[in-house]
Amino acid sequence: MTIRKIYLAAVMMLATYSCEDTNSVANVNPDEIFRQTNLFPQPPNQWMGDNNPYYTAGYVGDVMPYYENGTFHLFFLHDAKTKPAGEGFHDIHSFETANFKDFTYRGRQIPYGTASEPDFGVGTGSLVKAGNMYYYYYTGHNAVASFLSNNPRESVLLATSTDMNNWTKIKNFKITAPAGYYDYEFRDPHVFFNAEDGKYWMLVSAQTSAQKAVVLKFTSSNPATGNWTVENPIYTTTSSENYIMLECPDLFKMGNYWYLVFSENWSSNSGTHYRIASSPNGPWTTPANDRLDGSYLYAAKTVSDNANRYLVGWTARKVPESNTGGKDWAGNLVTHQLVQNPDGTLAVKPVAALSSVFGQSTSLSVDKITGNASQNGNGFNLSANSQVMFGKLQKANQISFTLNAAANGKSGLILAQDNDGKNGVKISFEPSSNRIAAYIMNGGSEDLANTYPLSGISGTTYNVTAFISNDVCVVYVNNQLAFSNRVYDVVNKKWSIFGSSAVTFSNINIKNP
Repeated sequence: MTIRKIYLAAVMMLATYSCEDTNSVANVNPDEIFRQTNLFPQPPNQWMGDNNPYYTAGYVGDVMPYYENGTFHLFFLHDAKTKPAGEGFHDIHSFETANFKDFTYRGRQIPYGTASEPDFGVGTGSLVKAGNMYYYYYTGHNAVASFLSNNPRESVLLATSTDMNNWTKIKNFKITAPAGYYDYEFRDPHVFFNAEDGKYWMLVSAQTSAQKAVVLKFTSSNPATGNWTVENPIYTTTSSENYIMLECPDLFKMGNYWYLVFSENWSSNSGTHYRIASSPNGPWTTPANDRLDGSYLYAAKTVSDNANRYLVGWTARKVPESNTGGKDWAGNLVTHQLVQNPDGTLAVKPVAALSSVFGQSTSLSVDKITGNASQNGNGFNLSANSQVMFGKLQKANQISFTLNAAANGKSGLILAQDNDGKNGVKISFEPSSNRIAAYIMNGGSEDLANTYPLSGISGTTYNVTAFISNDVCVVYVNNQLAFSNRVYDVVNKKWSIFGSSAVTFSNINIKNP
């Protein structure tokens, strides 16, 4: 059974599942369709057959977006849930979308190689079109001892195509770490044509021989020649950052500014970061808040349709897959729209199509009140240490409200609550700490899981919209920031608003598809 196309419908609980191959799909469970087809998609199960355990389930890893003729091609590293011994990993698959709410799954695009080839493991890359040919540069990763005895662990490889559907690996193309750079860490090529320079640029996440993280630059007059010339790094991690790697680099111009985006996963400030400059070579300025989401959105890169620019990454899953599990690599695809502030800093807001999915308002159903709270229409005034619990949520939900928070204290919403309120995930606004935070509630204890600065939002009034699709929750605040989290067991569980100090929630609105 080969699934080449799965049309992911926007009407989420009424998702339509179809395939060009009429032998591909039979007796599909609607709940399974929903798991595969939501606002934050992940690849479908059994995409290469019922009996092959390697392909039973998978997740979205690093996303490599490309736009052409009205379609966003969202290539990604496929992370299989089950990886038998001897098999490679992280082959490149793709989704297509025109609006970031309706997705078509295109299946595998570039396979991994054998244990004796440089792409036994496939890593992040990007593609560029020159003439009638698409050039896909990607990372080859092979840590097998027999391979490492005569080869570097990582290299830049190439596949070409004339249609973005059928790719041919160019076996005689390979870029390895040049002299002065560490060949163990050399990955994530980002390629584009720089009109200001008149050349094709390739950025590579690398380390110097002294293992200092850099974004290394190569240039070429034409990808068809296969010749790339190494130049100086455009960015080197500072002594204060001291990042181990600057993964998945992306470089673009918006207005008068150039932006360098990269991700790092080894510091207390992990996530997707950005820098600002007036030149693509720097020097680079670090904004006061240099992340574009919390730590659960990773390896995000950008793509533009020449009108808007979008940030596309993945929100991490947990292992074991429960709220108390540990954050793990790969998950679901998540997209934000980028906004440029007047001072050149970046903000994010929901993609325009998200709200159109949720057309049915649901009345508020108060389950119980802890402490003191008075209701005023679709709003509540909460005294200190109070909580209002509402009825059960569905598989897809949009929750919006305006929170007038106290300068000191914590307030926000709680998801995936059981009846006694001791378990769930708390999304807390904490102005005195200048942050929004996620806590895992486990039998009365609360463990901090994720934080993001409230920088750029003045005052303590927050217009909040949370999009929840199965177990991914993205909270947007004032159309300025996003806070993505993994929240399991939302379906048929209750939710609450809370305040440790006196606060007001107004215009509370719940919508479903």
